[in-house]
Amino acid sequence: MAEHVKVLLTEEEVDRRIQEIGNQISKDYEGKQVHLVCVLKGGSFFMCELAKRITVPVSLDFMSVSSYGSDTKSSGVVKIVKDLDESIKDKDVIVVEDIVDSGRTLSYLLEMLRDRGPRSLSLCTLLDKPERRVIDVKVDYTGFEIPDEFVVGYGLDYDQRYRNLPYIGIVEFD
Repeated sequence: MAEHVKVLLTEEEVDRRIQEIGNQISKDYEGKQVHLVCVLKGGSFFMCELAKRITVPVSLDFMSVSSYGSDTKSSGVVKIVKDLDESIKDKDVIVVEDIVDSGRTLSYLLEMLRDRGPRSLSLCTLLDKPERRVIDVKVDYTGFEIPDEFVVGYGLDYDQRYRNLPYIGIVEFD
């Protein structure tokens, strides 16, 4: 099956929105340090760009969770592939995700992180697909609300392809 990618959000739109989110986080956490936890692999592009735009001190960590495999729909089974390198106890933590759709993975992940005793725990996502929500997840910072389409680019992939696109595109199958 062949596919092609149609632009949904341009590089300029994404850039502008990340700057706005960075400004808001800087304002909300004035006088504090934020600890960004990137959900790999998709969130890495977004987190790097976001971190550059936050003016308060920032520290970073990464974790990898999986619920997709090589399919286009979440399997609902969450697997921790790589855990955090350091403790988040008493830190102001912002989980940085590429996309929130069903909420299953994030609900599990946020509950697990809450149990580790952060001072505060927020969620920041580049893309949100509320139509697909199965489990309610509070998103504190949202880049864009998008329709229920399979999207790639800016870190999001289809079977490990298209992550490097500088824009968000919709995968259309021929």
